[in-house]
Amino acid sequence: MSGQRTASANNLIALLEQSFPGVRKLFDSPPRADGHQKWVDFVSAYPHADRVRGVSLKKFTKSYQKWCKSRKYNFSEEKAAEIHAAAHETVVLTPNTELHELMVRQAAEQVTAISKSVEIYRTEMDKLASQLPKYPVVMEMYAVGKSLGPQLMAEIGNVTRFAGKQSLVAFAGVDPMPNQSGEKNSRSNKTSKRGSPYLRKALFNVMGIYLRLSPQDEPIHQFLAKKRAEGKPYYVYITAGANKFLRRYYAKVRDHLAALETPETTSADNVQNA
Repeated sequence: MSGQRTASANNLIALLEQSFPGVRKLFDSPPRADGHQKWVDFVSAYPHADRVRGVSLKKFTKSYQKWCKSRKYNFSEEKAAEIHAAAHETVVLTPNTELHELMVRQAAEQVTAISKSVEIYRTEMDKLASQLPKYPVVMEMYAVGKSLGPQLMAEIGNVTRFAGKQSLVAFAGVDPMPNQSGEKNSRSNKTSKRGSPYLRKALFNVMGIYLRLSPQDEPIHQFLAKKRAEGKPYYVYITAGANKFLRRYYAKVRDHLAALETPETTSADNVQNA
């Protein structure tokens, strides 16, 4: 389902590259619970740069404010000015015609329809995952939200079924393969790619969040930065980061579950034993 959303979004972006290049980059709001995305709704209302630059900044700002209010999005004059300036600076490849506007709006509707389905599934997955004992500790981990958290929990299952951290890493297929030749015994940059490809994808998405947000105080980010500074190729340091993240996941969840199973000594017990 997420693949379909990506494909439909790419189709919409391809159309916009002809009529409003770069408009997608002007919005960074995440999808809402109802599946709507601000940039998608915006281009449905303003499918061509001419619709923005064809009016004065004052008139567009008023129109944009009215649109934000009707769609329940945050409004700022600074954002209106940024959009208006971008519309003037961009170079369009197609004239503003009814046909092209119709194509953009239909593509936007498709993106929203698929996004709604994705958000429904995401909500249900989170609801089911929230019933698991490990849910709180997993959701506290950096870069793990209501989408990736349930995915990780579903793909990994109960960590106690793994003999140790290395077993979980091997299951995910992000463990380095031995490279033996004669007396030489080293580690190559290649990984085994065994186990669940869905788990690997979720882990790489987590790494993508670390790279995008760059949390300086996070150990995983520091590890990635170190590997990049060493000149490691992208896939190598991303895989190494996923490996390290998975080891932390294993330790945190294992310790959390062990703590839940350990009977606590109450003050009443202490009084009775005294």
